[in-house]
Amino acid sequence: MRPTPVLSVVRYLLLDRFTYLVLPWEWAAFGFVLDVVILRLTPAAHADHRWVGGLAAAFLVMFAVGLQTVARALPFALTLGVSRRTYLRGVTALAGALAVTFGLVVAVGQVLERATGGWGMRMAYFRVPFLLDGAWYVSWLTAAVAFFLLFVYGMWYGLVFRRAGLPGATAFGGAQLGVLALVALIATWAHGWKGIGHFFAGLTALGVTGVLAAVVAVLLAGGFATVHRMTV
Repeated sequence: MRPTPVLSVVRYLLLDRFTYLVLPWEWAAFGFVLDVVILRLTPAAHADHRWVGGLAAAFLVMFAVGLQTVARALPFALTLGVSRRTYLRGVTALAGALAVTFGLVVAVGQVLERATGGWGMRMAYFRVPFLLDGAWYVSWLTAAVAFFLLFVYGMWYGLVFRRAGLPGATAFGGAQLGVLALVALIATWAHGWKGIGHFFAGLTALGVTGVLAAVVAVLLAGGFATVHRMTV
């Protein structure tokens, strides 16, 4: 049975298995070992949990993976006759599968972490206060959406880089900072910070996940709009 075009793109990307199947876990393992060493060398605090941040490395590396998926791998795929939109659909499908898997690893890690008393040292590696500290299925969903968001965000940067080069990517980042500054200015002028604070303070972990999912939708829309205008 002949694979669909989207599946063909996924198989093409997975020729680089190290980047997609090893690199995130390598960084996660590195962060775990580093946090264990740090906690072993520091006095134990009188707290229920010893929060650490090593898991963030696995999330952040996906921004770079998403970026190189387009900036490096797209040109050769186009020479094979793959359309730009089909390629982006394949990338999105792969990112979704990786995100679901990563979220499951985080959820299982939380279960083991709680069962072992934080790996015998009250370490909260797979837990993040408020966001990743509830039921395992909520943590699974939240981690998967956050993972997917960073991948897609990197992918959009890669598309901008392919279309406009480094100056365009730099301007793209500057434009985002400009939008944030404008929003902050408007919120200050309209005395809206209190309302914004109340909105976010009232969100549950699932509510934050919903906000992240909405951001993912915007990023995907921007990515498909950008790839439609690409010439390379």
